[in-house]
Formats: sequence, structure tokens, C-alpha cells
Amino acid sequence: MKPQKIHILGIAGTFMGGIAQIAKAMGHEVTGSDKAIYPPMSTQLEQAGIGVLEDDAVEFLKHEPDDVVIGNAKSRGHVAVEATLNAQQSYTSGPQWLAEHILKDRWVVAVAGTHGKTSTASMVAWILEYAKLNPGFLIGGVPENFGVSARLGDPPFFVVEADEYDTAFFDKRSKFVHYHPRTCVLNNLEFDHADIFDSVKDIQKQFHHLVRTVPGNGLIVMPTDESNLDEVIQQGCWTPIEKQGSNGQWSYRLYEQDGSEFEVMYQGSCLGRVKWPLTGLHNVRNALSAVAAAVHCGVLARIAVEGLSEFKGIRRRMTLIGEVDGIKIYDDFAHHPTAIDTTLKGAKNQLLKSTRPGDSGRLIAVFEPRSNTMRMGIHKATLPQAFNQADEVYAFIDDAWNWQLPVDEFSQPIHVQNSYEALLEQLVAQLQPGDTVVMMSNGSFGGLHQKLFAALKDR
Repeated sequence: MKPQKIHILGIAGTFMGGIAQIAKAMGHEVTGSDKAIYPPMSTQLEQAGIGVLEDDAVEFLKHEPDDVVIGNAKSRGHVAVEATLNAQQSYTSGPQWLAEHILKDRWVVAVAGTHGKTSTASMVAWILEYAKLNPGFLIGGVPENFGVSARLGDPPFFVVEADEYDTAFFDKRSKFVHYHPRTCVLNNLEFDHADIFDSVKDIQKQFHHLVRTVPGNGLIVMPTDESNLDEVIQQGCWTPIEKQGSNGQWSYRLYEQDGSEFEVMYQGSCLGRVKWPLTGLHNVRNALSAVAAAVHCGVLARIAVEGLSEFKGIRRRMTLIGEVDGIKIYDDFAHHPTAIDTTLKGAKNQLLKSTRPGDSGRLIAVFEPRSNTMRMGIHKATLPQAFNQADEVYAFIDDAWNWQLPVDEFSQPIHVQNSYEALLEQLVAQLQPGDTVVMMSNGSFGGLHQKLFAALKDR
């Protein structure tokens, strides 16, 4: 293909930044624009040699790009969007660009679900890499084994995190309907993205659109215990299904209750043992799906299980920021009650295993409910139970969100602040040796992770 000039509106997002890196690797001339760009994406774009303009810049149109790729965060009224339309400039969405330029020639492995997409997709990509297949991938996080969120890779395999969020202001279908996977993992399905979906049934409709695209010689991997997904399949399925979990083809046997060591079973037979740095039964289940998907791609089950023991995890998925004065600080992306619950359960099991005499042994949860769904108050009633594993909870609630936590519903002490500075000050004053601090947000959290680590060192 002849190299093209491509400009990306909304390049700082993990997905659009991944598109940029892949397009650059293909030999295209790539630029972009956005606001609030921060690591890891700012670092990845800089390393790829991709220039980033201000969010409302329009001078890119003077260079007559062949295509403008518009992210779903940009809508009508945005300066650069309006300039693109007024100039009758050719434009497309990220998912459509990916489908037309990459995926149409690949064996696509797509991982969908409300939770666990990033982790499971990263595991699949790593297993294929471990099997020396050099897959391409586009993932909504940074797998530690790769250090980047996207790469072109070699044919035939391409692993994509398949998001149900809408495609663009001009295409309100879910992103994943563009991907046409041959291997499709469905992790789970809960109500989320209340800014674009009115009910679980709305989301199920989109998931069934995805199911409709998986060919008869493909494979769908899904859990045994997700009734919302069962209802999707009951609407019609034309593809073989393999299930993981209790009474599924794929199951596990724990050697450590925190999920850090387990056997992978298929039809009751052991395929090998995984010993890795991850914790939580949710990650064990994610691993089963990843192995099933990789085996469908032709990887020997023994190699797939072996590869998982070399999997290092994903940045911002229980990433250890550091330890100071006996206090461990972790960064995690959890922002939905179910994800918060599973993250804290894994952290609690790990803490129980490692607590030494004299340690406080406390699990401290620090979070900001900044997702659109959270800020709309959709999950407010279910939030308190999600923190049951924590001994103490700290929260940042912006006054502009105009809602309050139901603090009386929490079973443990909860402290709410309306500024990062006040939250930092309170944490520094009250944390004690032996505490495990899990900081949860789907944003940058005001850089609070590193600020807390630095402040504790100075304390």
C-alpha cells in the first residue's frame, strides 16, 4: 500500500494511540491531536515519533491528509471535527480503519466483556508470542511482557480488545462489530456505559451483533456462569462454543487460594501448572479463556500453559508502585463495582498470605468514581458492598459531579475528600507500616500514586 498521511483526532486514548502506532509501523505519515495526554500513551507516541497537536488545532487540514481518523470521544461541535466536515475531508473511525487496513487479512482473536478484556487479551497475545507466532495486537492497556499497547506484528494472528462502547459520533454501533473475529472470547456482561446504553438488554443486543459475525469454523469461548451471556447465545449462535468454569470443558485446580498457582484442566485432565505474579480467581478464569483461545489458534496446550507462567501482568492492573516504611502502594484500573470487588478480594488473599508479625495487615482502598457511568450515579447503591474486603476506604469526589457517596452503607470507616491535595494529606497522616494501599481509577488520579509514594518517603 502507498504510504498515506493520516491525522488522528483523540490520539491520546489507548485505542486511538494504538491505531497511530500501527499506522506508523505500516509506513504511513501519522500525526494527531488531543488534550490531557499523559503516560503511558504520551511516552509510546513519543517513542514512535508521532507528533501531537493541541486538541482544537485545525492546521493539519492544510497538509491535505489522506484520511482523518476520529475517536469516539470527539463529537459534533468540537472545533477540529467541524473543520474536518466543513473541508469535506475524508474521515473514518478507528475501528473501521483497523478493520479495513489490518483485520481483513488476519485471523482475529477478539476479547469482549464488561470486565477482564485487557487482561485476557494480553494473556492471549503473550501466549502467541511465547509460541513464536509474533502476533499483532491492540489492547486497552500495556502488557508488561511487551511494554506497548499495540503493534503490527506478523500475519496471521491479531489480538484485539473488543470494546462494546460506540464507534464514533457518526457510527453508534459498538466498536467490536467491525472486527469479525474467528476466535471470540466473551468474558462477562453487566450493565455499564450508562451514557450510551439504557439497559442490559441494549448491551446484549450489541453482543449478539458480535456473535453474528463469528464464522461457523470459528470458536466462541465463554463462562459457564454468566446468565446475561447465555441469553445472548439463546438469540442465535452459529459457531462452536467452549465453556470455562465449573462443569465447563476448561476448569482449574487451585494450589494457592489467592490464584497465584493453579492447574489448567481440560475435560478433567491436567494440561499443566501455572505459577505467576497475578492474584484473584478472576485472573485464573481469564487464563482459562486465554488458553482456550490460543489452542484454537493452533498453539499446543502445554505451550500455552507454560507461557502463562512467564506472563508479567498489565500496567495499572494491581501494579506495585513501590513499598516504603512497610507500606505497599498498588495502582489498579478498577472502576466498576464488580471489578473493585474482585480486585480487592485478590489483594486480600495476597495480604493474608504475606502478612508478617507486627504488620498492620490492613487493606486500604483509595478510589475515584470518575467513569461516565459512575458519575451518573448508576452504581452508587452497589458501591459499598464492592469494598467489603477493605479495612478502610478513602474516596475523591469532585464537587462538580454533584453527588454523594452513601457513606452510611459502608461497613468500614470511609473518608471522602473533594481535592487530591486533601486526600494525599490525609493518607500520609494515617497510613501505617503493614498497610496495603490499592488506588483505583480509570484515569490518572491526579498523579496521586507517585505523589503518595514520594510523600511517604519524605515522612
